[in-house]
Amino acid sequence: MLVGFGIGMVYYGMPLGVGNLPFNLYLSVTLNALSELPASIVTFFLIGKLIRKKSILIFAMLSGIFSIGCVIVQNDDFEVLQMGFELFSFFSACTCFNVLLIYTVESFPTCVRNSAVSMVRQALVLGAISPMLVAFGRTNRWFSYGIFGIRIAICALFVLCLPETKGRTLSDTMDEEEYKESVHKIHTHF
Repeated sequence: MLVGFGIGMVYYGMPLGVGNLPFNLYLSVTLNALSELPASIVTFFLIGKLIRKKSILIFAMLSGIFSIGCVIVQNDDFEVLQMGFELFSFFSACTCFNVLLIYTVESFPTCVRNSAVSMVRQALVLGAISPMLVAFGRTNRWFSYGIFGIRIAICALFVLCLPETKGRTLSDTMDEEEYKESVHKIHTHF
């Protein structure tokens, strides 16, 4: 849920914050909307190859770095660079969003899967508290894009505490999941 909170802040905050950047609002909103399509396509084609934990961590860190880049590059002569940073940050957050939902489905057994996905989805939406940050960001971009970048990077670190799910079979019951975890721990100790 903490990972989802950080991703949700950027996923929902970036489109709201483009008005704080010095380029055409209509063009930037259109490009943000269009960048969700490649993120979905990347997720679709690479999900069989992607390691879930590393993917979320890498895309979240890239999103954080490029979000902070939007703040650092404040010269109006570099509008195109700023726009590229914002688009790549949003693209990375969209990809994180997609992979996180798949990762959540794979992490929980069938008997609690719907509840787990709903809770992660609520954490993503709770991360949408960003309109306040966007309003504060009108005077200083660190209050929006800086906080977005720091938040997604820090929250993504919590994925390191979770097990990898790529290639694992889905469990139906909690007992089956606990058994798989105990067998995995025994095999990693030897």
